[in-house]
Amino acid sequence: MMTINDYPEYLALGYLLNQNMLKKDDIVNEVEFDSDLDVVVVRTKRGTNYEQKLKKKTLTSGCAQGTAFGDLLEAVEGASLPKAKLRTSWLYQMTHAINTMPSLYLEAGAIHGCVLCKEGVPVCYTEDVGRHNAADKIAGWLYQHRVDPSDKILYTTGRLTSEMVIKTVRMGIPILISRSGFTAWGVDLARQVGLTLIGRARGKRFVALSGQERIIFDQDLAFVEEESARSKRKAGHEGS
Repeated sequence: MMTINDYPEYLALGYLLNQNMLKKDDIVNEVEFDSDLDVVVVRTKRGTNYEQKLKKKTLTSGCAQGTAFGDLLEAVEGASLPKAKLRTSWLYQMTHAINTMPSLYLEAGAIHGCVLCKEGVPVCYTEDVGRHNAADKIAGWLYQHRVDPSDKILYTTGRLTSEMVIKTVRMGIPILISRSGFTAWGVDLARQVGLTLIGRARGKRFVALSGQERIIFDQDLAFVEEESARSKRKAGHEGS
């Protein structure tokens, strides 16, 4: 797995959770990172059936059409998310804060970030070479700190693909926002599971793709700042 290697324990835990290989109520006895081998070992109290899960693959709509393992898609399609409201004042406060905080994404590019927010306030910020790794780190952070995801918002710099939707639903987060575009498969899946999905959130603009009925328009746009020139330059070079 290609990674910037900053929070390997969060990444390993989040990957296992989002692939349905680790349950939220599992007891993790130990998470050990070997910096010489670049390997994370996760030891749980219960036995596992990873070999069987690895035989079942789900094609996703991300770059190069990635795969998700196990009974992941079936579990997501039967998911029930909280009907959380999204105030536009939170959205604009959140995106402004994210676009002005120090980050490798804004400084260097060629990297993606995910931000966990409560209302309009960033709570946890992760970055990696791919949006999926950044999302997995958020999942690992939620698990390690036992944080309730039901009132949170997930922001990503990457596209809204089916895999990003699946990861968000697996985490139990009811709202997913991106400054980038989206895939038809990702939008369809979000509508099926009741995930509020917002794309192209830049400056004063955004596209509501799913869950429009849960958006509260409470922000006067006259008081919303346009996106900075630096953020706009990055937007023009965004990958997947």
